[in-house]
Amino acid sequence: MDATVSKLKIYSLGETLVGSSKDGVLRGFVGGVGVAASVDSGALYHLAVECRQRVDVGRLESFQRRRGPKLCTKQHCSAMEGMPYASFTSFATKSLSFASLSPSPIVTLRQKSQKNTLKSVSPRKLVICASSASSSGSVVTLLDYGAGNVRSLRNAIRYLGFEIEDVQTPKDILNAERLIFPGVGAFASAMDVLVKTGMDEALHTYIKNDRPFLGICLGLQLLFEYSEENGPVNGLGLIPGVVGRFNSSNGFRVPHIGWNALQIAKDSEILEDVGDQHVYFVHSYRAMPSDDNKEWVSSTCNYGDDFIASIRRGNVHGVQFHPEKSGGKIFCVLSFYLLFLYVSDFKIHKFLPVDVGLSILRRFLQPNSRGTKNPTQGKASKLAKRVIACLDVRTNDKGDLVVTKGDQYDVREHTKENEVRNLGKPVELAGQYYKDGADEVSFLNITGFRDFPLGDLPMLQVLRHASENVFVPLTVGGGIRDFTDANGRYYSSVEVASEYFRSGADKISIGSDAVYAAEEYLKSKVKTGKSSLEQISRVYGNQAVVVSIDPRRVYLKSPNDVEFKAIRVTKPGPNGEEYAWYQCTVNGGREDRPIGAYELAKAVEELGAGEILLNCIDCDGQGKGFDIDLVKLISDAVSIPVIASSGAGAVEHFYEVFTKSNASAALAAGIFHRKEVPIQSVKGHLLKEGIEVRI
Repeated sequence: MDATVSKLKIYSLGETLVGSSKDGVLRGFVGGVGVAASVDSGALYHLAVECRQRVDVGRLESFQRRRGPKLCTKQHCSAMEGMPYASFTSFATKSLSFASLSPSPIVTLRQKSQKNTLKSVSPRKLVICASSASSSGSVVTLLDYGAGNVRSLRNAIRYLGFEIEDVQTPKDILNAERLIFPGVGAFASAMDVLVKTGMDEALHTYIKNDRPFLGICLGLQLLFEYSEENGPVNGLGLIPGVVGRFNSSNGFRVPHIGWNALQIAKDSEILEDVGDQHVYFVHSYRAMPSDDNKEWVSSTCNYGDDFIASIRRGNVHGVQFHPEKSGGKIFCVLSFYLLFLYVSDFKIHKFLPVDVGLSILRRFLQPNSRGTKNPTQGKASKLAKRVIACLDVRTNDKGDLVVTKGDQYDVREHTKENEVRNLGKPVELAGQYYKDGADEVSFLNITGFRDFPLGDLPMLQVLRHASENVFVPLTVGGGIRDFTDANGRYYSSVEVASEYFRSGADKISIGSDAVYAAEEYLKSKVKTGKSSLEQISRVYGNQAVVVSIDPRRVYLKSPNDVEFKAIRVTKPGPNGEEYAWYQCTVNGGREDRPIGAYELAKAVEELGAGEILLNCIDCDGQGKGFDIDLVKLISDAVSIPVIASSGAGAVEHFYEVFTKSNASAALAAGIFHRKEVPIQSVKGHLLKEGIEVRI
């Protein structure tokens, strides 16, 4: 599809600017120079032309591409500082192959009013950014029924250069040119909304008519006949099969959380760029392939058994994983023509980096963008161990929101001023860790606005801004519970969690409130359904709820000295004690509670937790390694994933916790903030030692 250029800006990555013009005319000259044309976002494309002759006047006649109508997704091409463009630093004379492709910041030079800026040509690097008028093909319809984090998908769609129209009525579904249904939460809740609004019939008609559709996660599951989740509950009945729970009796942890591999069953079109890369799953229920639905199945994933990872029939697509959270680099072939008035056509082929997950959305949104089938690089074969970056966030004494890190939970510097340790800005660090390859980013709000969680506007803003450019899962914790404000208004924990989800969180982490709920449950043996853990899990599914446990080690001479689970420790205590139990704390480790980490973990799993973030006060900030005794105790006790936290100081510590325990993930903070150990060094070491990680 050709796109007529309506604006043209030329940026120099070297020392000088060639020229700029609103009418698409290049005034100046381009002689013996490699010219790189960059388009933001969805295109994220980098073109190069080597001009073999001096050009005094050139006109960019057309920009032929197999992409969709938009060339530039920013409203103002001159406001692109810091975008992840690439610059070409060397060119072959005839083949147009590039000797190197390296990240480079954009230096923006704004066009002066009514004037074209002309300077001498730099014989180095140039960037051309063009934008065209939008068309109806740049709009996608989104069915957001109000549950879970859809902000990340919205950000991804906009990042790719598309506008969003929200479904308000069933008619909006029937009139959609392209429809995305990002189902989040519980099957029954979603179907209830669809039925009450009449959208179930509209969806059924839209899909039966083979209209362009993409269902994500629950948006895929709802296409099947029914689900066993809190059911049976009838689905849309478009695909034969039942959505059932994973079987945890075979040793596989449920929910299925993390980065896993796909086995492509047939040409799916939208999965062409994935290949052997990992994609991100988070779910407890799945549909199984069968003879009745095999014509629909485009890929499967193995987690104990092969389950349906994606479907495709005609224009109807569905994926069980989250493309908007499956960030990671692949290399694609991009083909374009750049036409100059006095320069011959050049067709450019080059391997360029594109996000794995975003490529799936791009191929659905721009179905005519397919050209050469794209090669991919990767070695994904099974569920990968996750490396998570954690940001402890709080206000400092000046009122600024900063990332800090404690030593055994003490976040203040040991100086005369005794100020809060400041290790950076939350949004900037989150973005950096995403680029560095973190599999998830966790924000732990350690002030938590304990009296008024919904008044924590700065933290909500952090989530909103971080989710704009971080396309891996975001977890947030701190102050998520029922509360009553100063005016007597009651807010349920679901309302609090909902605000965090709407702001960009994929999972929420509950700490102290989960401890109190577990204590009550162990006393009464009754699930009241009133705790924040139970309420949020019921509405959003247990895969959206993490329980953070903060225990400290208490040494014992005999395991019989305490009523809680005690174990023989690897390293004896200060007085030669051979046993210890792990006492749980609340309020950031300031208050001990009469419950052990083992008992708490078992209880919260029964109450609906989908994952455990396991800290250790004794190891926090020490850099001597995770408490392997503790991690092994808890990961062996539960069937949900366990994230090991506290104590990492070297790459070997990650290898140790993954080989000596059943931890599904390992989290670190200080060593990443202080740049002592890069995330890629951790992953490189694990890969070298034979542990599967996302690369």
